[in-house]
Amino acid sequence: MTYHYDLNRRWSDRFLPEVKRLIGGYLIEAAPDPYDHFQATDLMMLEARDMRVAARVRRPGYAQRYPYQFTIRSQVSSGAQTELSKIVNGNGDWMFYGHSNAAQTGLESWKLIDLRAFRAGLIRKGSSGLSWGRKSNADGTQFTWFDVRSFPSDPPLVVASS
Repeated sequence: MTYHYDLNRRWSDRFLPEVKRLIGGYLIEAAPDPYDHFQATDLMMLEARDMRVAARVRRPGYAQRYPYQFTIRSQVSSGAQTELSKIVNGNGDWMFYGHSNAAQTGLESWKLIDLRAFRAGLIRKGSSGLSWGRKSNADGTQFTWFDVRSFPSDPPLVVASS
């Protein structure tokens, strides 16, 4: 069995409207009074206007089995660059990590992960100080899993969760 990017992308994209609704409140804040008074501005983006959010939605059944883990694709059969290498190389600001409900119509649970805190944890604790592992799939992909509890508390890894 081979990895099918288009098929997997279409499956996960069905959750994007819900993901946007869930994280919107974490990306926008009330504007300070001077902006409201002089610039007709009530809301502002928290960070830069080009904040990058990775989104990963797992299929049903994994939320209960692995409640403290999140996974990042770390190998594909084509040898293409993976999400893990992109993130480690400094790409992405946050990662939305959700689990589909049994009917695959919505999200059962989710975490919003600060990727800067993730990279800081990798640097500060190294691979021997974090709880992590690798899992190979039948389609030729490999994921690396990480336990959120093994990351330093400062800066916080999990920005928000369900």
